[in-house]
Amino acid sequence: MEKIGIIDLGSNSARLVIVGIFDENYFTVLDELKESVRLGQDMDRDGFLKPQRVAETIRTLKMFKRLCDARGVDRIIAVATAAVRRAKNQRSFLDEIQATVGIRFEVLSEETEATLVYRGVINSMDIPKGIILEIGGGSTKIIYYNRRSVLQYISLPFGAVTLTDLFKDDGTPQQQTERIEEFFTEQFKKIDWLAQVEPDTQMIGVGGSFRNLYKINRIVRKYPLNTVHNYQFQTEDFNSIYEMVRVLDVEKRKRIRGLSPSRADIMPAALAIIKAFTDYLHIESFTIGGCGLREGIMFNQAVPITVERPISDVLSYSINTHVKLYGCNEKHVENTVHLAIQLFKQLRVLHKFPRIYLKVLKIAASLHDAGRTVRYYHYQDHSRYLILNAGLYGATHREIVLAAFVAGCHKKEDITASEWAKYKDIVSEEDLDIVKKLGILLRIAESLDRSGMGTVTGINCDVLGDSVIMKTELAGDATLEIRQAMLAAPEFKKQFKKNLEIL
Repeated sequence: MEKIGIIDLGSNSARLVIVGIFDENYFTVLDELKESVRLGQDMDRDGFLKPQRVAETIRTLKMFKRLCDARGVDRIIAVATAAVRRAKNQRSFLDEIQATVGIRFEVLSEETEATLVYRGVINSMDIPKGIILEIGGGSTKIIYYNRRSVLQYISLPFGAVTLTDLFKDDGTPQQQTERIEEFFTEQFKKIDWLAQVEPDTQMIGVGGSFRNLYKINRIVRKYPLNTVHNYQFQTEDFNSIYEMVRVLDVEKRKRIRGLSPSRADIMPAALAIIKAFTDYLHIESFTIGGCGLREGIMFNQAVPITVERPISDVLSYSINTHVKLYGCNEKHVENTVHLAIQLFKQLRVLHKFPRIYLKVLKIAASLHDAGRTVRYYHYQDHSRYLILNAGLYGATHREIVLAAFVAGCHKKEDITASEWAKYKDIVSEEDLDIVKKLGILLRIAESLDRSGMGTVTGINCDVLGDSVIMKTELAGDATLEIRQAMLAAPEFKKQFKKNLEIL
């Protein structure tokens, strides 16, 4: 496994992510560090990075370098964005880092930065038409794409840090945010193409301010899934948080649960940008993306083809990453998914589920064995936990929860009311019937590959009166597989009201 350290030096924070690249274009995050260095603070006065900020940044980078050395990192990719890009003393700053820390930074152009943010989003989300709002400390990027191609982008030279500095003397915190809203609305009016964005375009929020926004709302809503990526945010909920945050002074903001104390002073400015943006485009809801610039670099390094074009099937790539990461038997996974899909399609007359649930079944069938990496006994419970917390790309939170419970009950019907009730904000009581039926299909599919040898190559199902007859296509002796699959007959009858026979 090759280990890469990725350092992202922004106007507000410095971040290190250590990534392991393994097994043919797959990667996983091994470690990370974040420090609030405020490199862009007070820059607007004269365009120079301030000595105190430079010293703090260098101390942070030395700490990053020590961790990289301790973790056996093979190479470091270090990039700097808005603050360094605009700094008049850029060259002396980078030379000092090179001399004292031994790290060479690339200063990203606005276009390159926007491209990397886009690649982080498009390779991790299944949203065909989107407009990305990425709020940094020293800049705000807007990227409009459709059919996996960037149509327009712009980088505005104002971010949460610079705006906080710019409007800090403009009255109360509430008055300051009003001024920022007005200021940014005027900026949006100057962008001709922004008014032409199609109404069915999905807004995607990227960056630390959006992640903190999620954390606050998760606590307010008691939201059960601790996954920021693909979180659906209603603008009405955002407005409530915005009104709460912007009237408080800094010390009171630091006590807001979910809001990082180091971001408390600049959060109102970031929220004012979001407010202006959602109002200007009449946005009723938006999705928070957990992937951005750093993930764009990760994809470029681990999957070089993404430099030319995005990953075509985001969900399959993400599933395959976790199959490899958890050490699942890939042949067994392939066979189980194949058989589960056949059962779903051939028994549609019984379950009547729309095609969208094939996606749920595919996730569950692919990762049903993942829990074995924790412990064999009750591994289905461990599989459920791993799916819930894997942070799968290309799947909604609802699809993830459904798939986790399908995998968790595929050995036997074992869904407690209290466990299901935890996710009442994501799934409904009616969904429980779907989970149980898909769980039976998965149990039969897994059993028909019990040996992992691919002995059962296909299934042909006939629904005759009060029975379902499954005729297996074989490549050898399938006595074990059929015997195991028939153990699901009582539960099959309970869920589908049909007797089961497997030949």
